Amino acid sequence: MSGAPGPVAPRVRRGPLAGNLLAGNLLLAIAWVAMSGQFSVENLIVGFVIGYVALLVLQRALGPSPYFTKAGRLVGFAIYYLVEVVRANLRVAYDVATPGHQIRPGIVAIPLEARTDTEITLLANLISMTPGSLSVDVSDDRSVLYVHSMYMADPDAFRAAIKDDFERRVLELLR
Repeated sequence: MSGAPGPVAPRVRRGPLAGNLLAGNLLLAIAWVAMSGQFSVENLIVGFVIGYVALLVLQRALGPSPYFTKAGRLVGFAIYYLVEVVRANLRVAYDVATPGHQIRPGIVAIPLEARTDTEITLLANLISMTPGSLSVDVSDDRSVLYVHSMYMADPDAFRAAIKDDFERRVLELLR
């Protein structure tokens, strides 16, 4: 052994502004609102989108950043969640409006891959905000989430839907 260090893995160099792209995007949005002279939520959103596109074009000069992939995941998650809420609302409304009930309530234990308080809290709250389901409890060791559902025809399918859809997407967003 010569004592010489082995090959060092190349480090991805990040530009000085790469870590502050969210703050930069917010500043660009505020600048857009100030220049347009109209403060409204819609105008702020337009400024945010224009700022995002400008930063995306400048990404090569600024250096790589996870900001752009996280932003895409956030938009994808928001669309997915809105579709799920609408679907759940329609199911509950249909059950209320039609004679006879499709309700088959039950509580299922869902093993968690989520470990941090933020991950578990976000997952539990998203489940609770979806009509027809409610997060009931988390085990003391934080490895199991108990969820009540109005429509528990197949507990394994319900568990898989929570794990494969909600939890996976939340973890992709936060990690």
